[in-house]
Amino acid sequence: MGTEISESLLLDSAGTVPVERTEQVPEWKEQITIRGLVVSALLGGLFCVITHKLNLTVGIIPSLNVAAGLLGFFFVKSWTGVMSKLGFTVVPFTKQENTVIQTCVVATYGLAFSGGFGSYLIALDEKTYELIGKDYPGNRAQDVMNPGLGWMIGFMFVVSFLGLFSLVPLRKVMVMDYKLTYPSGTATAMLINSFHTDTGAELAGKQVKCLGKYLSMSFVWSCFKWFFSGVGDSCGFDNFPSLGLTLFKNSFYFDFSPTYVGCGLICPHIVNVSCLLGAIISWGFLWPFISEKAGDWYPADLGSNDFKGLYGYKVFISIAIILGDGLYNLVKIIYVSTKELLNKSTKEHKLPVITEIQDDETSKVLLEQKQRDTVFLKDRIPSWFAASGYVCLAAISIATMPLIFPPLKWYLVLACYILAPALAFCNSYGTGLTDWSLTSTYGKIGLFVVASIIGPNGGVVGGLAACGVMMSIVSTAADLMQDFKTGYLTLSSAKSMFVSQLIGTAMGCVIAPLTFFMFWSAFDVGSPDGPYKAPYAVIFREMAILGVEGLSELPRNCLAICYFSFAAALVINLLKDITPKKISQFIPIPMAMAIPFYIGAYFAVDMFVGTVILFVWERVNRKDSEDYAGAVASGLICGDGIWTIPSAVLSLLRVNPPICMSFGPALSR
Repeated sequence: MGTEISESLLLDSAGTVPVERTEQVPEWKEQITIRGLVVSALLGGLFCVITHKLNLTVGIIPSLNVAAGLLGFFFVKSWTGVMSKLGFTVVPFTKQENTVIQTCVVATYGLAFSGGFGSYLIALDEKTYELIGKDYPGNRAQDVMNPGLGWMIGFMFVVSFLGLFSLVPLRKVMVMDYKLTYPSGTATAMLINSFHTDTGAELAGKQVKCLGKYLSMSFVWSCFKWFFSGVGDSCGFDNFPSLGLTLFKNSFYFDFSPTYVGCGLICPHIVNVSCLLGAIISWGFLWPFISEKAGDWYPADLGSNDFKGLYGYKVFISIAIILGDGLYNLVKIIYVSTKELLNKSTKEHKLPVITEIQDDETSKVLLEQKQRDTVFLKDRIPSWFAASGYVCLAAISIATMPLIFPPLKWYLVLACYILAPALAFCNSYGTGLTDWSLTSTYGKIGLFVVASIIGPNGGVVGGLAACGVMMSIVSTAADLMQDFKTGYLTLSSAKSMFVSQLIGTAMGCVIAPLTFFMFWSAFDVGSPDGPYKAPYAVIFREMAILGVEGLSELPRNCLAICYFSFAAALVINLLKDITPKKISQFIPIPMAMAIPFYIGAYFAVDMFVGTVILFVWERVNRKDSEDYAGAVASGLICGDGIWTIPSAVLSLLRVNPPICMSFGPALSR
């Protein structure tokens, strides 16, 4: 059963308010500290590496907010403890400073996703162009822009700040008037509040030790795996036929990845099961069936990455499912949001709002509510400042974007910025209701529309650039509103939240491209046979080409299967909404099912192992699983992510692993 997130979750077991009426709240400037910014930069860099690794392998990015809050608490607490023992006077570590660190870290690593390093930006590179095919209709050599540190950092600075200014005037409406839940923001606030109590600090210390233990184990294991990975893409534990060679050929194997197992521990069970079901449908049945049609449906002598063959089916059917799922959820959230906005009585009864507690502690709760309202409204961010900031930044972007992406004319950028605040509101409101951000869906809408307007001469570049503009605005706006909710519940100043978002975004504009270039320089990013396939690069470029050229060049029967897959995604989502919860909780998620269609089944096997571990753990000791599963998962992901840095250095120094461990059928005597 899911837990309804309400005000009562922020109270202790006795029902009393953890924040006493006499609690002193630091001024907003005191909540932002040098030590906090240093810790934010370090954690932001680490989480950027982790996000890039996930983006360039499977494209599933679990929430790292809990790890950011926990590690921020650990580092600053350790720093203050050491300095105190050395005799220095240190400023106490408050939950407001903890909230600022978490906000800054999330803003930093968030740009590693919304910046398009695994999707729309890398879709412009030469390798993706060649992978699709030089003679493929609509795939022009003129629409190639290889990654460059200079233009990428410039692009990030130009587009990443506008979302922060677009919805600032609505913070009171979204957080206080509509009382939107923002489940992740509320859960993060609950976590940070618990850290700064005696019992919570003790549990946090145990969680940090648990995270450190599994981080060390993951790091050592990843280092051990490296020694057997040899030269090329067929060696090591990443290609271990753990389920047999027959299944290995169809990408069904456990590759001993701590990252994917950790993702399985964090992601809901239904997400992991959906991935495995999608892998079974595609790699177990659909692709073998279509392979048998070689010579009939498509030429039999095509390469494995030719879009006129099996590869085309993999990409376009994945796109159809993703678009079907995204379109359904977009329409659903717009409908729900509009209905709630227009019907106040429905909003009061249906929305997952913060509930009033009618018991003996009502007066204390009301005083606490009043204090939160007072703190949240105290340090105002003037509406004129937000509006003028948005207009000035938009003007700079309108002048700059055509210099970076010539096909994207200034009037198209202007149109994006006129529409963006409305879409940002829809996404932020929907996120507050459901905790489901549709950032990539809004980006794809911009991609298709702009690519079709520009046409064959530059439509691919213009469409992908417009996708970046839309994704950056709607993503940062939703993140900011989520952080406002966290700040509201931890008595943090709205101004400190806004400033920390600005600082974190500025950090991300530099750190995200730098960490991406570590991958780009050290590894064969984009190779379909390597570990960093960058699967969404091909998908996003194909979407742009579809926006320009249409669907005429698909392999035989591919379009019919795409129509069926699109409709199936709509029907499955509809069934999830109209069936009782006891049934709908077992209906798979189409978006999660679509990912292995293109990438392969191996990561779904790993994530399923993670979900089985968590399932058994919950049955054996539910409280321990609730307390430590997030720490274990974060440790596994972070340890494997940290190993990426020395692995990249070794690759740059041309130091190859000494052993190639590979497998093949036994030789007959």
